Amino acid sequence: MSTTTDAITAAVLIGPGALLGAAALITQRGAKADSAAVLQVLAESAAERAARTAETDMAPPDGGEGAPAPVAETPARLATVLAFPEGRVRRAA
Repeated sequence: MSTTTDAITAAVLIGPGALLGAAALITQRGAKADSAAVLQVLAESAAERAARTAETDMAPPDGGEGAPAPVAETPARLATVLAFPEGRVRRAA
């Protein structure tokens, strides 16, 4: 093969990869900025939730245990359970 053919082959094989690689790097740079903004909003939200939780904390000021949580009602029965008759037992092989 000649030098010209080698150069064309290299350009065809390496060119698209280099272009796509540059585009991917630019995209990743933008994603980092978006990520920082999302992390900032999440941190503010967590601080707000912590402040609300601190207001409703039921622990005594001396550091002891807090008040017990209210007891939930017993769950409603969803279905009646019927027992199988004693004589009709299926035995699997």
